[in-house]
Amino acid sequence: MQRNYSSNPLKYAQILLLFVFSYYSITGYAQEKYTLSGVVKEASSNETLIGVTVAVANLSTGTVTNEYGFYSLTLPQGSYQIVVSYMGFKEEYVTVNLEQNTKMDFALTEEAEQLAEVVVSEDVERLDVRKPQMSVNTLSAATIKKVPVVLGEADVIKSLVLLPGVTNAGEGSSGFNVRGGAVDQNLILLDEATVFNSSHLFGFFSVFNPDAIKDLKLYKGGIPARYGGRVSSVLDIYQKEGNSKEFKVNGGVGAVASRLLIEGPIQKDRTAFLIGGRSSYAHLFLPLFDIDSKAYFYDVNTKINHRINENNSLYLSGYFGRDLFSLNESFVNVYGNAVGNLRWNHLFNDRLFSNLSLIYSDYYYGLELDFVGFEWDSGIQNFNVKYDLKHYLNNKLQINYGLNNIYYVFNPGEITPNRSNSGIIEDQLTKKYANEAAAYIDVEHEISNKLSVNYGLRVSHFNRLGQDEFFAYQNNQAVVFDERQQVYKEATPIDTLTPGRGGSLAKFTNLEPRLAIAYSLNDNSSIKTSYTRLAQYLHLLSNTSSPTPLDVWTPSGPFVQPQLLDQYALGYFKTINGGDYTLEVEGFYKDIQNRIDYIDGADLIANNAIEQVILNGQARAYGLEFLFRKNEGDLTGWLSYTLSRSEQRTPGRTAVETGINNGNWYASAYDKTHDLSINANYELNDKWSFGSNFIFQTGQPTNYPVGQFQQQGLVVPIYGERNKTRLPAYHRLDLSATLTPRKNKNRKLQGEWVFSIYNVYNRRNAASINFSRNEDNGRNEATRTAIFGLIPSVTYNFKF
Repeated sequence: MQRNYSSNPLKYAQILLLFVFSYYSITGYAQEKYTLSGVVKEASSNETLIGVTVAVANLSTGTVTNEYGFYSLTLPQGSYQIVVSYMGFKEEYVTVNLEQNTKMDFALTEEAEQLAEVVVSEDVERLDVRKPQMSVNTLSAATIKKVPVVLGEADVIKSLVLLPGVTNAGEGSSGFNVRGGAVDQNLILLDEATVFNSSHLFGFFSVFNPDAIKDLKLYKGGIPARYGGRVSSVLDIYQKEGNSKEFKVNGGVGAVASRLLIEGPIQKDRTAFLIGGRSSYAHLFLPLFDIDSKAYFYDVNTKINHRINENNSLYLSGYFGRDLFSLNESFVNVYGNAVGNLRWNHLFNDRLFSNLSLIYSDYYYGLELDFVGFEWDSGIQNFNVKYDLKHYLNNKLQINYGLNNIYYVFNPGEITPNRSNSGIIEDQLTKKYANEAAAYIDVEHEISNKLSVNYGLRVSHFNRLGQDEFFAYQNNQAVVFDERQQVYKEATPIDTLTPGRGGSLAKFTNLEPRLAIAYSLNDNSSIKTSYTRLAQYLHLLSNTSSPTPLDVWTPSGPFVQPQLLDQYALGYFKTINGGDYTLEVEGFYKDIQNRIDYIDGADLIANNAIEQVILNGQARAYGLEFLFRKNEGDLTGWLSYTLSRSEQRTPGRTAVETGINNGNWYASAYDKTHDLSINANYELNDKWSFGSNFIFQTGQPTNYPVGQFQQQGLVVPIYGERNKTRLPAYHRLDLSATLTPRKNKNRKLQGEWVFSIYNVYNRRNAASINFSRNEDNGRNEATRTAIFGLIPSVTYNFKF
């Protein structure tokens, strides 16, 4: 259903702001207070640190650094002991006599490979437990590198699927699914820029170089109001800024791919650069086996940061990646992402921090079929302007607010002949254009020692702009229902309109409230609940369980409504034995309106009237998640388990229509009833460490034939209801061992060897099951297709 609050959609945000500032005016001046603020960095590189806890030792108060390492604490006049702590770094203690507004930066020193000795203080622990934010998972680059993966290449996405509520469509599949959502329902950000395809080599690797990653957060629910545009999750990744102290090099050489990252100062302590690259090279060995095919990828991460003065900093970051797959030069497929972001951090005063970003993002897909004689290009571009502010009113009240505007260009496809005698006529599918604008306010409010609340509102507006050609249909229906055959069919256009880019085909405005509440039962446990409403205006057209590079993005418009999510979550959180162990239990329920579905026999490739094969349906998902972590000691890791259900349905639009699947709920392609993951890492000594994964998942829903008939000598299969059957259960065990030579301590070059075995017991997990007729006996037979069996690998990592 289209939502239109055109009267004054910002009045709700104004009311919220009025309440917040009224509260501040009552409480803010009760006594003389001063502000302690600054930036927390890593001592060896000047890299700012995200999420560092800055706490007051003799008070139950504190804060954490933002995405750029900035913190702000407002306290009554007096003397305080400040504790600065961050996992993997030595704690800093400093006494501050606060008699005026004071700026104080901190430089933390790494615990030299002794993570087990890091102590999390009681105050820090309490702050984490009491924080309203829930349904969030974080993984450090160090943790990601310890996870055994296929072909030995550390991988962000493969690590994420070990967390509760996160799955994928199996080996060799692109992307990931969160709480029963589709891949296109994940917002993936790299330095704030949208990444539309997160996979290399059709899912065997992710596009994220772990050496270049500084911070990673996956929001599954309770999503802050500053995020929008997707209804399932937000994966927010920040790249490192570069070492402004000294030149550093690190990288790795593996069986199929290698990587190298260089960082260093341009102007010491003020300007730094980072450049990293990866490339696979297994295709170089294919000619040795007389194989005239190629499959490889490469990518580049770059960043420059410059500190203008203590109140202003500039950042320029970028990513460029490409994949190439070819068969005998007659089939060539090239695709990849390119993103860039120019950011300006400005500190208005010790309580008001701002960030202005100019962002460009592009996803390109190219295909050349030489035996047919044509080339195919498609993609999506966006240009984004963001302005975000964080206002530290006091230690109990912080406000985030901002604006952003995104302009989209969609290229569904352009076909051109690649030789003079190809017989192909050049054609451009109609390009689409859209603009998405949003304003938000998000409040972090500690009401009492036991009760904390995050509440906010996002107002989004989407304008589907005009285009060169647009089809009109009778009764405004692009899909018609044939009552005699009881099937949906493509409608025939009755007119072709030429509205031009200056016009507007459809407009949507949505209010997206957010609420998260945490109630502390004691210093070590709390109950949290959240409500999230999100609107998604972009749709990925794919009728396969795992998206392919050929899948095309399309905007909402006259025939495609925006997806609208309402998600509810309730959880229990507990730290045990001073933070050595943590337990998280969450239940969730998701309801999604206007989830697109496809009529039977839908053709999505090179379709200039995609509205003729899709309908607006519904989706829902619900489940229970468990995450138990062991954070300290020689043995660390976690156990996660998810019990969930993901379904969708498309009922008929009128009483005579059957809808899709007779209008009944059916399992979505990403429904996994049981999902169990165990990750364990053991530090034997300073020379040897070991890692392991065990994964078990319910088989993916699929369609098997339920019968057959013969027509003109051909056997035609008959399929029943959608996704009524499943592939066999998926499970595997991975092991790894890391050898760190003791002579590393006495030399500048540090190296380590990583030995891993993927799928130790050689489980032939089914990627698909195909049915065919045996020509010898005439019987139908099922054939299981498995991608990976047991795969050993070795990687050498180095740094100097």
